[in-house]
Amino acid sequence: MSPEFARPHRLDQIGAAETAIDIAATAEERAALARRFDLVAIDALTALFALRRDAAGVQARGHLSAAVTQSCGVTGDPLPATIEEDFAIRFLPEPGEDESHDEVELAEEDLDTVFYTGSALDLGEAAAETLALALDPFPRSPGAAAALREAGVISEDDAAAAPLSPLAAALKAKLGK
Repeated sequence: MSPEFARPHRLDQIGAAETAIDIAATAEERAALARRFDLVAIDALTALFALRRDAAGVQARGHLSAAVTQSCGVTGDPLPATIEEDFAIRFLPEPGEDESHDEVELAEEDLDTVFYTGSALDLGEAAAETLALALDPFPRSPGAAAALREAGVISEDDAAAAPLSPLAAALKAKLGK
């Protein structure tokens, strides 16, 4: 399966000095990505990459901008959203079967790692994955709370304020909480 937003960039075009690459998704690519990520629409998707080689692979820093429309998880109402996301990615060659797969503990400032095969990096797929991670996983419209109340679902605040049942109170006392 080929990615919906393929933007291969050859490794031999990346040196120790920064290389700036600006990419933008076409209307067809945005529609395909919207289907992939279960979005109503993606009206705009651009990414600016600053690439440079280092001892381990290729570092990419940049910024992603997108205009998307998600569906409210409760009402299904369309929710427009603007995404402005800075990113830092380290592209590394895919480890071979005979190479070690030791776990490495990463510090907070470490870059996200994306593995590649072949002689090019797919910057479009990296941008698509960055977009997916930046999306609100539980989008809620202004009418979501009312719709939930109407359906009999109480909020966490309402649940915390509600008196405990005798069984729950006894259990809480027994557990010392």
